[in-house]
Amino acid sequence: MRKLVLLGAGYGNMRILLRLLTKDLPSNIEITLVDRTPFHSLKTEFYALAAGTVSDSVVRVPLPVHDQLKVVEGEIIEISPDEKSVYLDDGQIITYDELVIGLGCMDNYHDVPGAAEHTYSIQTIGKSRITYEKLLGLGGGATVAIVGAGLSGIELASELRESRPDLTIKLFDRSPRILRDFPERLSNYVKGWFDEHNVDVVAESNITKVGPGVLYNHEETIPVDAVVWTAGIRPVTPVQNIDTEKGDSGRLVLNKYHQLPNYNDVYVAGDCAALPYAPSAQVAEEQAEQIVKVLRHVWNEEPLPEKMPEIKLKGFLGSLGKKQGFAYLADRTVTGRIARLLKSGVLWMYKRHNG
Repeated sequence: MRKLVLLGAGYGNMRILLRLLTKDLPSNIEITLVDRTPFHSLKTEFYALAAGTVSDSVVRVPLPVHDQLKVVEGEIIEISPDEKSVYLDDGQIITYDELVIGLGCMDNYHDVPGAAEHTYSIQTIGKSRITYEKLLGLGGGATVAIVGAGLSGIELASELRESRPDLTIKLFDRSPRILRDFPERLSNYVKGWFDEHNVDVVAESNITKVGPGVLYNHEETIPVDAVVWTAGIRPVTPVQNIDTEKGDSGRLVLNKYHQLPNYNDVYVAGDCAALPYAPSAQVAEEQAEQIVKVLRHVWNEEPLPEKMPEIKLKGFLGSLGKKQGFAYLADRTVTGRIARLLKSGVLWMYKRHNG
């Protein structure tokens, strides 16, 4: 049997399984999926789990069942392309013929003192649960600081405002305006929502230190009861430790086939890949579509195409609580109830196809 090993049950590898686990899967292919949990987690919805507006079950999707798919639960501690092996924390060693790394990311603290020790996270389902427990336990009038006003920070701040109207919420943004790389109309709409709902957006901030119960913005000392960090990501440690060329934030540089240049049997999809796009579920899924086509060429012993198609992104969708939202689609801005319904519809369709 030829062994295809998928590391991580994220958006990229779920798309690979969706495309491969069909009647066209060659009978000599054995697929092994390795993840710390026996389900797929909807990372784009972790903000709602942390804010307490959805239950744990809402952000879980069952893994597919197939005679040629084996699911292994475990924590990956090392990836060795030279040995074509993956090492788990329980002593298991998994070998492969082809490997797809889709392990996602961890918080990037940018060397800010105290950030790793004194902040909460929404990068994994487990960390999101811990963040929920902390936020749930805060008393009325407590101050929550959210560092980073990207999509995750915006959605968490708005969802938490609806969940806990009694909290003081401060959202720290390094830019002069929210979503500065997109049309000003979009920025103004989101900022207007925060103003209306009493979320304090601190623009042009620079968090220099985090301590127990205190946040340092430039030279200002701000008392806080909890800090949630959403200010950037980097690959998980086993991926950072692979001896290969790295790009920004330690992401792995790939060739046009989404392979490591010196290891053509290793593919990378998602947050760990160095690409000219911001990491997102959409990018991971588009990579996965191309990786499946490359794998089929390899398995059929066919030459790879000289040119791969350019990844074309459709835009993004964001929520502002349960009733309002914002979107940037085909260079057009959509705001309000329609944008929120679009996001809910996309989530419903995703769960329908994958669940």
